[in-house]
Amino acid sequence: MKFSELLIEAIGRSEIPLRFEPGAAEAVASPVTEFVRAWIAAHAPARANGDFERGQQSLINQLLSEINDQRTVG
Repeated sequence: MKFSELLIEAIGRSEIPLRFEPGAAEAVASPVTEFVRAWIAAHAPARANGDFERGQQSLINQLLSEINDQRTVG
């Protein structure tokens, strides 16, 4: 399943009053996705010199590709 699908599904189960409006879930998901994307990117190491930093950068790349729906979650 893609990140956007998981997020929209979670929003659909929420108690948001506008959830029955067409496009409401997507409208709510967009700023949440941008926030999560920025939060993950903020943890990128300045330089990937050692194994730890390379592993950290690899995980960040994987998470960002999931957020961008370039790969499935899990």
